[in-house]
Amino acid sequence: MFSRIQEDIQCVFARDPAAQSVFEVITTYPGFHAVLIHRLSHGLWRRGLHWPARYVSFLGRWLTGIEIHPGARIGRRFFIDHGMGVVIGETAVIGDDCTLYHGVTLGGTSWNKGKRHPTLKNGVVIGAGAKVLGPIEIGEGARVGSNSVVVKPVPDGVTVVGIPAHIIDGKAKQEKARRDATAQKIGFDAYGATDMPDPIANAINLMLDHIHQMDKQIETMCQKLNDAGIQCGEKNMPQLDDCQIKDKT
Repeated sequence: MFSRIQEDIQCVFARDPAAQSVFEVITTYPGFHAVLIHRLSHGLWRRGLHWPARYVSFLGRWLTGIEIHPGARIGRRFFIDHGMGVVIGETAVIGDDCTLYHGVTLGGTSWNKGKRHPTLKNGVVIGAGAKVLGPIEIGEGARVGSNSVVVKPVPDGVTVVGIPAHIIDGKAKQEKARRDATAQKIGFDAYGATDMPDPIANAINLMLDHIHQMDKQIETMCQKLNDAGIQCGEKNMPQLDDCQIKDKT
């Protein structure tokens, strides 16, 4: 029992650089408190004491803002960072060394009895606000991006993002890097142009793609003119600062 508590404390230091002391973790970390309370409520649940288990779980939610059903099975060194708004359903199974951030839901998609919540293998990390729904399996070492909605199984060791979540492959990474470079070139902060299905974000991404194609065409035209003996001068693109942007808006 005490060895498990020591593991829970040490995993906080391993994954949160803000942790300063054991006393601080024990007294001020709601994720640590939620895990301790779940260990108690789960023990009662396994002994058939369902109402006491649910009541202990209810007290844990009231104290920490984290709702873990006493029937959920949680492995070793489980860390909930920040924690507020985390919901873990009855038939969820969480392996060792998993990390959840605030606002994560491990939920179901059916009212039928039986297995209806996700299974997380060892070393899974789920970003803030993500929803993992249904009796699906998240592979070992997988990463789920913030605010993603996962409704299909995820293979080992991959990263998924978006709604619905999809695997980030090499092509997607290259496309994002190209868009970021184009945005930086024109002085635009592309932080808001995420993979979310936001019509404004989609419009911005299309605009960046269009600008990239225009740059390529202009570069080709200048090369052809230079080859024909017609001087095509190159000018640096002016950078936009915050004051210019505010004046124009």
